[in-house]
Amino acid sequence: MWNLLHAWWQMMPKAKRTLADADAAIRQARKDIDFLALLPAQAAQAVLKAYVQAWKNCWEGRAGAPEFKSRFRSAMSLDAPQGRDFHVRRVHRRWGQVNLPKIGRVRFRWTKGLPVGKAAGSESRLTGARLVRDAVGWHIAFRLTTVEAEPEPHPGPGVGIDVGVTVPLTLSDGTTFTHGEWLTEKEKNKLLLLEQRAARRKTHRKPGEHSSRRLHRTFDQIAKLRAKAKRRANDWQHQTTTAIARAYGTVVVEALAIKNMVKSAKGTIDAPGKNVAQKAGLNRSIAAEAWGRTVAMLTYKTARNGGKLVMVPAPGTSQRCSVCGQTTPGSRESQATFVCKNPDCGWFGNADHNGARNVLHLYRIGRVVIPAAGRAVVRRARRVKPPTAR
Repeated sequence: MWNLLHAWWQMMPKAKRTLADADAAIRQARKDIDFLALLPAQAAQAVLKAYVQAWKNCWEGRAGAPEFKSRFRSAMSLDAPQGRDFHVRRVHRRWGQVNLPKIGRVRFRWTKGLPVGKAAGSESRLTGARLVRDAVGWHIAFRLTTVEAEPEPHPGPGVGIDVGVTVPLTLSDGTTFTHGEWLTEKEKNKLLLLEQRAARRKTHRKPGEHSSRRLHRTFDQIAKLRAKAKRRANDWQHQTTTAIARAYGTVVVEALAIKNMVKSAKGTIDAPGKNVAQKAGLNRSIAAEAWGRTVAMLTYKTARNGGKLVMVPAPGTSQRCSVCGQTTPGSRESQATFVCKNPDCGWFGNADHNGARNVLHLYRIGRVVIPAAGRAVVRRARRVKPPTAR
């Protein structure tokens, strides 16, 4: 439906690219094409709304222009907006049942409390759902409307957070959050075996030929293992950010330019880069930690618990001593060791802990001692001369 709508949008002149014309085209297509007629009308309307919103995001500079969706690179999803017809019922502590259009009664894993039965009311009710298919299987995400009381201000202390690769999260009070590998040794060996098998089978494919079913099955097995690792990483992030949001009232993090940090060091033909392989490995490690997603989770979880999240400029936080406030060359001796080279100080300790203390200190002093190169540029209004007396 998305691809057909995108093709229609490109063929039509700009004057005809309206919501009403697109809706009329979808209605006519559902009459002419048999497989589109099997799609519920509300699901087709949801695709149209998502497509129009994608163009609005593009026009307002929040995203790129919509494109055709690939069968293998896109997540298959279906919207079911009629929440009143779900008839959700909890049949077990871990399982529930929902009535889906064109399918019937389907069992799903009960992981969240839903406003059904006695818990439902005028202020809390289901409004829709979305079915999403990934490498692991099908999932259902319910949409609901509810009224939540505004949380009381969090009485907890403030904390600064330093993010890293070796130690993912280090707090200013000395607490650290670490994790191991997302896949076991057996799973990693299986993943390597599947990748080698896929590489061998790709060599037998001639240019322009379709991939074999065996190769697609191998790709599905690889995607399933990678999806399992991603789910474990998401679970660790959710548990960690929830614990931080519940324990601290103010969470201070660095405003990192992650896109600039993971840029390739390959360079150009005239000026090739140095240590390209090492930089590529560092980029993969930074991307695997998903620092941006951690900040996004902390943003809404601190607000939900009555706290707040504050971002401070990042330059200098790992090089400056958190005790004397001086930035002395050579103080960061290694990834884990910080020894202040200021003769009047001499403090030493963990480098990540030192950076987290600097992050919290910047928030407490209101950024008054941040070097000019590290401050955010604020556009000031022009000065207006006072009117002269006549």
